Amino acid sequence: MSESLHNPVASLPVSSDPDQAEALRDSAATKSVATVRHFIYPSLLETVRSLLTILVVALFALTFILQPFRIPSESMERTLLVGDFLLVNKTIYGPSGIWSHLLPYRHVQHGDIIVFHFPLDPPEHIVKRVVGIPGDRIHLRDGVLYRNGQAVTEPYVVYESAWADSFRDQFPTSIYTDPGVDTHWWLQMRADISNGDVIVPAGQYFVMGDNRNHSRDSRYWGFVPRSAIVGRPFIIYFSLRQPSTTDLPEIPHVSALNNSGDKLGQDNDAINKVMDFARWNRILRIVR
Repeated sequence: MSESLHNPVASLPVSSDPDQAEALRDSAATKSVATVRHFIYPSLLETVRSLLTILVVALFALTFILQPFRIPSESMERTLLVGDFLLVNKTIYGPSGIWSHLLPYRHVQHGDIIVFHFPLDPPEHIVKRVVGIPGDRIHLRDGVLYRNGQAVTEPYVVYESAWADSFRDQFPTSIYTDPGVDTHWWLQMRADISNGDVIVPAGQYFVMGDNRNHSRDSRYWGFVPRSAIVGRPFIIYFSLRQPSTTDLPEIPHVSALNNSGDKLGQDNDAINKVMDFARWNRILRIVR
């Protein structure tokens, strides 16, 4: 038994008029093309499979590549604000070895903002800026950072008003004046001081907050081991408008002062509430 393909053009009735025959062939060809134009909807199994693939990729990324964090305190203002949500790159500081030549790994550098496990409480995550790498000699005079004998220019640092603290501003000091200093670190630090500098040991890092007068950092509890570093924040993906304990009270607007108690205010305006809910200008901001 032979099988032949159906050709709609070949089965047209024969016409003696060439123009009419051509029109019939064009009409048949158009109908043939139209019959194959249809939508194919994915089956339930294909939809579930696609969703599972997306879920697996997302879980893999959040486990091995990225990790979200939220800033809870003011120690990194004004670089990072209370309420900022960060994505942290967990692969940028990869392990040494053959993979370091194949993947875009790099070493921890001066000025890097890092997320790490708090040495005094490892389950807790902390974010600070690296100011000293292994071999550096660190000291502060009147709150100014000196590294290897040279004053460091730090445009990202802020000095908000705070109580005088000689341990904080004249670091390291031989006088134990701050009860917030970890005692084990105090004993270790005295052994690491040389000619008025703290020397950063191999495999350790000295970190500080950008809000220098309101940051409990390496001055108070010591170095960060390389093994404790989780990664480097690279983007703020959302930012809630939340107050900081160091914010100054806002001065009421003139229009608010002139309003009497009988006048209706705009506090219940839905649009204003949405706009004030988040810091929209910080969303997708690169962390530097």
